[in-house]
Amino acid sequence: MSETVQALVAAGVRAAIGAHTRAQDAGRTDDIVALYVPDAVLEVPGLAPVEGHDALREAFKGWAPAKPQLHLVSNTVITSWTEEEATAVSDVVFFQRGESGWAVQVVGRYDDTLRCQDGAWRFRRRTTTYQA
Repeated sequence: MSETVQALVAAGVRAAIGAHTRAQDAGRTDDIVALYVPDAVLEVPGLAPVEGHDALREAFKGWAPAKPQLHLVSNTVITSWTEEEATAVSDVVFFQRGESGWAVQVVGRYDDTLRCQDGAWRFRRRTTTYQA
């Protein structure tokens, strides 16, 4: 694969991850769901896998922020890629703002598989693990 294609894949994957993070922190459920392929799977510790747009919509509605929150996603590494599919791993720290200010709630990792459909990168699978 050419360096140009590799750079385009990396940019597309990182853009999808960033868009997901921003939409989730803003509680924009429909924007989040639009970032997933129709048969996508989301795995979160302690929950049954969430499969498909309808289930994703219900899950993210239930997780809509009740108070200010912030997911800081960093150290994203694209671990494999083709022009149609890519995998990436990222670290994530989840903060919520309470009465005494911002506090870390969760430290974890995202393992993502994304597929390029109609020129846009969309999540096929996201597996979240918690580190602390």
